[in-house]
Amino acid sequence: MKKINCLVVDDEELARTLLENYISRMPHLNLVEKCANPLDALKVLQEASIEIMFLDIQMPELTGIDFLKSLQQKPKVIFTTAYSEYAIEGYQLDVVDYLLKPFSFERFVQAVNKAIELINTKPQTPEKDYLLVKSEHKVHKIKLEDIRYIQSMREYVAYFLPNGKILALNSLKKLEQELPSDQFLRIHKSYIVPIKKVTTLEGNMVHVGNEKLPIGNLYKEEVLKRIF
Repeated sequence: MKKINCLVVDDEELARTLLENYISRMPHLNLVEKCANPLDALKVLQEASIEIMFLDIQMPELTGIDFLKSLQQKPKVIFTTAYSEYAIEGYQLDVVDYLLKPFSFERFVQAVNKAIELINTKPQTPEKDYLLVKSEHKVHKIKLEDIRYIQSMREYVAYFLPNGKILALNSLKKLEQELPSDQFLRIHKSYIVPIKKVTTLEGNMVHVGNEKLPIGNLYKEEVLKRIF
C-alpha cells in the first residue's frame, strides 16, 4: 500500500510531538515534516507532494485559516485547534475534519480515515505509458520507459533520455502528480527518477545508469523504503 504523505503545522512543540506520535502509529502514513509556522510549511508544500496537512489555526504570524486561503493547490486539511469558535469557518473552507485539542488517538484516526476516503475517491484516469511534452515549438511523445531521470531547472524541467535531453516548461511538483507513483519517485527537490533504473545507493546519492544523483533530506526515508 502506498504511504500517504503528511505535514504537521503547529507553533506548539507539544502539539507537533503528539501528532508525530499519532502518525507513527498508523503504518500507512508518512510524516514528511513538522513545521512551527506557515512559511516553513509553504516551502515543504512547494517541494514535496503532501496529501494530508494537520493545520493549527491560532499561530503568531499567520493564522491557519489565512494560510489555507492563500494556497492555490490544497492537500486534504485537518484543523487542529483549541478554539471551537473556528469550526464553522473551517468547514466553509472545505476542510476534512476539525480536531479540538486535546483530542484522543481514536478521534485522530476517525479524521484520518475521512481524509483517506476522500483521497481514494478522487477520479481515476487510465495511466498512459507516455508523456506529451511541448518543447521548441514541437510536441514530443516521450515513452515513460525511456526516461532516465528528470531534473528541475528553475521554471523548466529536463527529461534525460537515451539520445539526449528535452527541456520544457513545467514543474516537478506537477510532474510528480502526473507520473505513475509505482514507477517514479521524487528523490530531491530537483530530481525524479524511475524506480527500476536506480541501481545503487552510495551515501546520500543514488546511481541511475552512469549518473550519480543526490537524495534530499525530505525524501531520504521514502527512498530507502521504496527502493532499497
